[in-house]
Amino acid sequence: MNEHGLSLFHLEKKDFNIKLKKGTDLEALKEMMSMMPAAAPAAAAPAAAAPAPAAEAAAPVQEGEAVTSPMVGTFYSKPSPDEEAFTSVGSKVSEGQTLCIIEAMKVMNEIKAEKGGTISEVCVEEGTPVQYGDDLFRIK
Repeated sequence: MNEHGLSLFHLEKKDFNIKLKKGTDLEALKEMMSMMPAAAPAAAAPAAAAPAPAAEAAAPVQEGEAVTSPMVGTFYSKPSPDEEAFTSVGSKVSEGQTLCIIEAMKVMNEIKAEKGGTISEVCVEEGTPVQYGDDLFRIK
């Protein structure tokens, strides 16, 4: 198996059946993973119910249109650690101006403003991982 880079070998004949696995048993992992989401919503429901009043109070703070992440990566508000941020709350930005950088697979991708306005909120902290669609900024 080592010589040929195999992790699974299954041979089945009329009166003979052998199955060899090397490394992690993916079937067992899939089974465990399928059980996890069933337990997670029950645990998350009480936690989600508690912050609801706080979320209602925070809703008016989110003024302006969201600028969302176009990719998965790491958020950086500065071109380098020793320089100033591209923008901050209260800054006026114009269409096409660089707002931040998202690093994905060692490539620095500049995220530019799609419209002009004033930054009302920076939604992500420096060096935080972001997902596609996460709010990065709010512009009003």
